[in-house]
Amino acid sequence: MRLSRIFMALTVGLAVAAVPTAAGAAQPQPPVYPPGEASLTVTPTTIRLGGTFTLEGRGFEPGTVTINVSISGNPNAAPAQGSVRRSDGSTVAMSAVAYQQPQPAPTTFTVTAAGDGSFTVTYKPSRTGRHVFTAIQGTREDSATGIVLPPRPDRPGGGHLPVTGDSIGTPLKLGGGLAGAGAVLVLLSLAWRRRGRFGIGSR
Repeated sequence: MRLSRIFMALTVGLAVAAVPTAAGAAQPQPPVYPPGEASLTVTPTTIRLGGTFTLEGRGFEPGTVTINVSISGNPNAAPAQGSVRRSDGSTVAMSAVAYQQPQPAPTTFTVTAAGDGSFTVTYKPSRTGRHVFTAIQGTREDSATGIVLPPRPDRPGGGHLPVTGDSIGTPLKLGGGLAGAGAVLVLLSLAWRRRGRFGIGSR
């Protein structure tokens, strides 16, 4: 009789001890979502030097995103190294010197992604060429490309095309006017002489 009671007490104790463990195991766990696919876009894709790119990122985690800029293509530079002959026969050595911008655009900078993982930032290049922007945040990474062309050449007259009309039109008009005035004076002079010859108006 006592033995059965001991077994019953042990069974009840084990059951009570197992309840919290089972309850903990039954609690729902937070779902594990796969990381979103990060994306980076550049608009417009082609600009003239002096213009501005707009970089837009999506699918990042809220926080800091690093953007690296890789530039390829010909920079604004002087002619290649060589020599130039003067009119007196002497020569002057020349060396290639890159065009220096007062404030070169950075090749690495950071932006802050918002709560939804997006960001928008502008970038003004300081040289021509192919610009590859790479946004990196941990394992999230994406790239986009923009092309920077040389600035448009300046046009005379503030960008307006030069006038190519007839350049002798005004002198011809002026000459015709003077000739007409001269003819009138000649006729008046003849009329005056004729009047004096026949004594018109004389006493």
